Amino acid sequence: MRHNTTEEKMAQTILIVDDDPVQRRLLEAAISKAGMAAVTAPGGGPALDLLHGPRGEQIALVLLDLVMPDVDGITVLTRLRAAHNELPVIVLTAKGGIDSAVEAMRAGANDFLVKPANPERITVSIRNALKIGTLSGEVTRLKKRNDNRLLFDDLVARSSEMRQVFRLGTRAAQSNIPILIEGESGVGKELIARAIQGGSERAGKPFITVNCGAIPENLVESILFGHEKGAFTGATERHLGKFQEAHGGTLFLDEIGELRLDMQVKLLRALQEGEVDPVGAKRPVKVDVRIISATNRDLAELTREGSFREDLYYRLNVFPIFVPPLRQRREDIAALTRHFIARFAAEENKPVSGLTPEAAELLENYDWPGNVRQLENTVFRAVVLCDGMMLDVCDFPQIAAAMGVNPAPRRQIITPAKASEGGYAPQAFGQAAMPSPYALSAIDAAGHMRKLEEVESEIIRLAISRYDGHMSEVARRLGIGRSTLYRKLKELGLEETDAGDESLKAAG
Repeated sequence: MRHNTTEEKMAQTILIVDDDPVQRRLLEAAISKAGMAAVTAPGGGPALDLLHGPRGEQIALVLLDLVMPDVDGITVLTRLRAAHNELPVIVLTAKGGIDSAVEAMRAGANDFLVKPANPERITVSIRNALKIGTLSGEVTRLKKRNDNRLLFDDLVARSSEMRQVFRLGTRAAQSNIPILIEGESGVGKELIARAIQGGSERAGKPFITVNCGAIPENLVESILFGHEKGAFTGATERHLGKFQEAHGGTLFLDEIGELRLDMQVKLLRALQEGEVDPVGAKRPVKVDVRIISATNRDLAELTREGSFREDLYYRLNVFPIFVPPLRQRREDIAALTRHFIARFAAEENKPVSGLTPEAAELLENYDWPGNVRQLENTVFRAVVLCDGMMLDVCDFPQIAAAMGVNPAPRRQIITPAKASEGGYAPQAFGQAAMPSPYALSAIDAAGHMRKLEEVESEIIRLAISRYDGHMSEVARRLGIGRSTLYRKLKELGLEETDAGDESLKAAG
């Protein structure tokens, strides 16, 4: 297995499971050319170990061979579906019968391809499966949010700081204790509040949000506590306040520090007595509401200044949770960026699959004063405007300018199709400018001639990749016999084992 790199962390990672080393190399080459990262497993057993291990969460899709000597593909697929039901799986096999396809699909495969599959066909299948998986996951998340059943497991976070927030939120969800969520604007305080409700006995009950700083002063009391018909000019019908709307569920008071003092008194009484007084009502109304407050201001300082009631402060601040800004949990930037790229690429039908190392470094080093909300909007804009497969520094002009980086134009590479025309095509991988993958150089990095053996080895590798492992075609195009080709493979160390040699023959 390969070690993680910055690019690999920021790109979608595909797991290739095949006991044939030649097929693994060919698939890895096709995936790399498509701008995605790849890891390989030589059989079903190692694949399951990887997926169930710490690196398993990095895998976005599995390319799975059906016939393997240790654990066959159907068994892997069955075990995988039990633990990772939403992970896309594409099955590849030399057995192209209807029965094999039906069996694979019944076991949970997303697609079925017959070897040797065209690299373009593999790439299209991968992108379709990833897009469907992303949209399905987003639909599931939105449904859970709308049903007020969102959980901490549905939130994207990798940092130890956010894991601590999740642990506190999970414990707070087990009771009706008042919670005060503190943090800068855009850090995700409302999502934390929703996840607390989703993990509590009030899951599925109303979750009512009130932005205390956005309510007109003359309507605060009516909006919070309600009013009766005719209670004041314009009150043409009875109106339930937010407390009554949230009955049985949760009332989320966002920007609680903006609430004016006279309303703080009435809010304190509602919390203490468990009842509200609608404007114009003859008697109070009992309410069963769990209060979660949030603020981006220092309530303790506001209390000392006299602009926030001390008794209300202590009533709300029973279980404080501080959500750190994004600049203090940079580990989350990569995970959030991957999530936003996958989501927006699917929604906008764009081929973007990740970031270049330079763009990843740019985003990770930026301070993000607008926090997660700013990162989301920045990635959205970049995906919409990007014409390539990888977001580069030039796709983040505002961030680059703020960091003092010159956002150079998108770099270009020669593609096989354009190389024969003497032209160039848009950069596909977001890496440094490079020659066509089918171009050869006779000069090494030091400026000296390369050895014939090195050049011959590279020509054979390129031929195998170019003709998808069809060894008869490779030998014909190189102008040598198959036996000579196999002998050279062994001499050059391209196929070390007898088993690998047999797999080459089978591929031909």
